[in-house]
Amino acid sequence: MSTNQDYVKIFDTTLRDGEQSPGISLNAQEKLEIARQLERLGVDIIEAGFAVSSPGEIKGIGLVAEHVRSCTIASLNRTQQGDIDASWEALKNAESPRFHVFIATSDLHMEHKLRMTPEQVLEQTRDAVTYARTKVSDVEFSCEDATRSRPEFMAEVVRAALAAGATTINIPDTVGYTTPEEYKEILETLYANVPELHEATLSVHTHNDLGLATANSLAGVQAGARQVEVAINGIGERAGNSALEEIVMALRTRNAFYGFQTGIETTEIARASRLVSRLSGYPVQPNKAIVGKNAFAHEAGIHQDGVLKNRRTYEIMDAESIGLEHNELVLGKHSGRAALQAAYADMGYAIEGDELKRAFAKFKEIADRKKTVSALDLEAIIDDQSRDTAERWILEGLALRTSTGETSHAEVKVREGDQVHTATGEGDGPIDAAFIALNAIVKTAGELREFNVNAVTGGNDALGDVRVVLEHDGRRYTGQSVAPDITEAAAQAFLRAAALVAAGNPNPMVRETI
Repeated sequence: MSTNQDYVKIFDTTLRDGEQSPGISLNAQEKLEIARQLERLGVDIIEAGFAVSSPGEIKGIGLVAEHVRSCTIASLNRTQQGDIDASWEALKNAESPRFHVFIATSDLHMEHKLRMTPEQVLEQTRDAVTYARTKVSDVEFSCEDATRSRPEFMAEVVRAALAAGATTINIPDTVGYTTPEEYKEILETLYANVPELHEATLSVHTHNDLGLATANSLAGVQAGARQVEVAINGIGERAGNSALEEIVMALRTRNAFYGFQTGIETTEIARASRLVSRLSGYPVQPNKAIVGKNAFAHEAGIHQDGVLKNRRTYEIMDAESIGLEHNELVLGKHSGRAALQAAYADMGYAIEGDELKRAFAKFKEIADRKKTVSALDLEAIIDDQSRDTAERWILEGLALRTSTGETSHAEVKVREGDQVHTATGEGDGPIDAAFIALNAIVKTAGELREFNVNAVTGGNDALGDVRVVLEHDGRRYTGQSVAPDITEAAAQAFLRAAALVAAGNPNPMVRETI
């Protein structure tokens, strides 16, 4: 275990396990934007991806490794030399690189997935960790499906990984099967069977299939784990991972009970949540713990009365502690470029040159249509602009004609390079008509599967944040856009998703999970 026994490392896997959520596909620039926020948040380790999955993934991890210097940057690997070589290519410029190596240890996975004997799993563990240590000094090893593994065999594998040079051992609840009491017993038994584990860092990684991810991770900390693997907003495979904000605020709010510390700057939590929600296209449920919009809302009269008299009657945390004070309105239509740049600097965004030029143009467009522009609006603008750098189709005009009980009509104008295309469409409503008109231009083979609209802020003039998901050949492509008019945002989101379908993916990602 770590020499600082009351410190818990936060290992964030938003960019790896989080991105494996259906419909999420982050490009390299989006990975970097989230990683920079994770750095501001103060996470200890960022798992930036699974390098061998594609050249684009290597590029994304490499960009994070090059620009984020105060966090350890990790890449996931199977027990194959090619995976480790790909991770080295991605992490070679990192200030503090980590290889995360895993293999399944449950009888179920060994027999039906790996088709390997226990002896072969042991051999691959030794070989992979040994080879990884020739590249980097920081190697984490994970027993996939650990909570359904035989304790004696898992102990044997962990002992082999430690002997080969692993510095962190992760015992994941890969399928969200365990319970807090059982998980604690599994870890305590492992410590008893492998005394040398006390010289390494024990890590926990939990999934939320039974709604127990956070409870299980906290039980793991009580059992001796000093690293917790989490994702912003709890995104991840199936029902997701343990949420960073839940783990951190539980340890902070109940410090007298748990007695552990993290290095997280909690006032950055709300911003991190909003950023990940926008770039992933996954809205945060209103009643989500810590970061849901209802987390600090009170409707019941008795509650309202109590909060007005003393907030502690019904609030165990201050909204300000997670950064909600950043919702204040900051700029208007008369603000200049320098003021916009300064506002972004205060928010932690360093923008200049073409990026500032694009953001300022979008800001002016929005400011002309809103009385005031809030910090949340500014975040939405910069997130939206980060997607504009390589767009195939750009919406230049949209005219709608609609009336209750009648067919809606849409006229669209779309720029593709130096060409401008126009088309019309009719549909059951304005969005349907717009999509039909746009499809007459882009001719996407994708079928609309999801259409979501969220308000960036409150008020009648709130920006609309629209997410469109198209499906083609069993794969999903997500487009997202922000605009004061939701039909404009919807149209641009459709074009972005259609562009992804048209481009395809010549290097399909290998989806692996721990």
